[in-house]
Amino acid sequence: MKSMFRATRLLAALTLGLATTLAASAQTLRIAVTDIVGLENLQREYAPFQKILSDKSGMKVELFPVPNRTAAVEALNAKKIDLVLTGPAEYVVFKKRTDAKLVVGFSRPEYYGSVVTLVGSGVDGVEDLKGKKVALGDVGSTSRHLAPIQVLADLGLQPQRDVQVMHINRNVAVEAMKRGDVAAIGINRTDLPGLSKKFPDVVFKVIARGRDLPNDVLLAGAHVPDAVVSNMKKVFTENSEALISAVLLGPDENQKFRGMAFIPNIADSDYNYVRKMYATIGQPQFATFVGD
Repeated sequence: MKSMFRATRLLAALTLGLATTLAASAQTLRIAVTDIVGLENLQREYAPFQKILSDKSGMKVELFPVPNRTAAVEALNAKKIDLVLTGPAEYVVFKKRTDAKLVVGFSRPEYYGSVVTLVGSGVDGVEDLKGKKVALGDVGSTSRHLAPIQVLADLGLQPQRDVQVMHINRNVAVEAMKRGDVAAIGINRTDLPGLSKKFPDVVFKVIARGRDLPNDVLLAGAHVPDAVVSNMKKVFTENSEALISAVLLGPDENQKFRGMAFIPNIADSDYNYVRKMYATIGQPQFATFVGD
């Protein structure tokens, strides 16, 4: 009798496990990308990735456009989306407001912020920027705003007090630097070759380079079962070459991932340096997106 009971229990467990597996395989996962607005743009950049991810995972993956980062947070909490690809500055807010789960990192080679001036400007180090104007990129940008600000702080300046920060377009900032209206600009590594090409008469000088920044990250909502998250990690590990090729078919925004790798073993603590950046600009609560 006992052996029959154990056999019945085992059969029930196997049946439940099979049902769970089948449910997971049939599940639809809706994915958003926070730095791309509009379904047409999202499809242009991520349709190949969506198809490969669907094929390899056995799940139906759908692209879900969001108008901004705050809308993505609300959609994740409302279970309207299941996955979201976002940057490191955005991640700390998502984690604070949604308790999202880390799935996999999208690495960006040589991803860091720099502080740049002009040869002959008289600025040889960040200490020479005290009391002067520094032009940065979009408010809230990890590599063009928060990272350069943190570079200044790491090297002894108090950005909120020691420099006057301006947020202007990179090309406009270079023109302002040529006129002497600003002393330096904050950019990321990939900006410099383009600026050198656009301004062949200018010789740029990097006076400070930030540390490598954490990865962009694919997150799963708290409502997504752990088994699905584990399966997705496995899919990225076992099919990385095909998925990377699909990402790089995106003609515009996705080219920032050229040379990338997927990082399955990422941790929340990897983003503490970004939290330090938020504290540096006076927002240590990480509860709202800077610039929204």
